[in-house]
Amino acid sequence: MGNYREQGIVLRTHKLGETDRILTLFTQGRGKVRAVAKGVRRPGSRFGGRLEPYSHVDLLLYEGRTLDVVTQAELLAAHDRVRSDWARSAAGAVLVELVDTVAVEGERDNSLFLLLRAGLQALDAGPGETGVFIDAFLLRVARTVGFALEVDRCASCGLPGPHPFLSVVAGGTLCSDCAPAGTQAVAPAVIDRLAVLAGDGWSPLVALPVDDSARVAASYARAFAEHHLDRRLKSYPLTERQAIA
Repeated sequence: MGNYREQGIVLRTHKLGETDRILTLFTQGRGKVRAVAKGVRRPGSRFGGRLEPYSHVDLLLYEGRTLDVVTQAELLAAHDRVRSDWARSAAGAVLVELVDTVAVEGERDNSLFLLLRAGLQALDAGPGETGVFIDAFLLRVARTVGFALEVDRCASCGLPGPHPFLSVVAGGTLCSDCAPAGTQAVAPAVIDRLAVLAGDGWSPLVALPVDDSARVAASYARAFAEHHLDRRLKSYPLTERQAIA
């Protein structure tokens, strides 16, 4: 046991006693870490405001037997707009819940860390429409942990696409031969949108229109992530998009 330094993002916090907090952190080098921030709720705490959910921080921690202890915290990115704006905060809650679900305590996952950091940065800097960032994050986290969405070929037989049918269970588009009888085709705009959502980069998301294809893609992205990650997202209804999905 000893001191170690890590960059991390605060996923959630819980009160401990009268002045302390237990933090769930997602760190770049050690994966998910649970740590105590002693005295952080005391008036005048030297780093209380730096250890809020969504904050990206540079930390010095002491490795304890059950919980590590935060001894220093320097703020790298507060993501104040994510915390202060309701829509951004609700979207941020989906992001951190999903990472908290798939991350393994003590197991490094740099790709997932960078994805969460980029997602929070995009929410902090992006326009008022936050739903597109949620949709993209759901599909990109699923890809990071091994469930990539197939949009360029049939997810069942591999026949090159595009194909007009979608399947959550199969993991993407299906050709007419593989689609179950009675499956309804979706508009090409839906497939095109899903390809952008599941791709790389955040700036292309801003140009995506809010239309019928957005509603269908949002519904599919949620169903895809919840099915393949085997998790109902408790925070998703806070985004007020349940009517869409």
